[in-house]
Amino acid sequence: QVQLRESGGGLVQAGDSMRLSCAASGLSFSTSSMAWFRQAPGKEREFVGAISRPTGITYYADSVKGRFTIARDSSRNTAYLQLNSLKPGDTAVYYCAVRVGPAARSSADFRSWGQGTQVTVSS
Repeated sequence: QVQLRESGGGLVQAGDSMRLSCAASGLSFSTSSMAWFRQAPGKEREFVGAISRPTGITYYADSVKGRFTIARDSSRNTAYLQLNSLKPGDTAVYYCAVRVGPAARSSADFRSWGQGTQVTVSS
């Protein structure tokens, strides 16, 4: 059974940085692509970024490109989302998701999800 657990969210001010973690179990980390999505109140869940297997290529939404970075540590079965230059518009619940094979940008392509972690950016 695949389990994903996010951590690292909280309240920060605009311009601050934060790192989210996604610890995974019950899957082959080496063959799984991982992605981050976010959902703000009253809005649909949106793609933030992904790191693909087996290439290791990363993909980002235009809204976060240059500010957010995805990395993974296979020895720890953990993926990370580094959030820099945070804006109030980044406020959302952030979710990690995993799928076997190459990364995708649609939430419908991911079957395993974490419970989410709240990120709140004050102005």
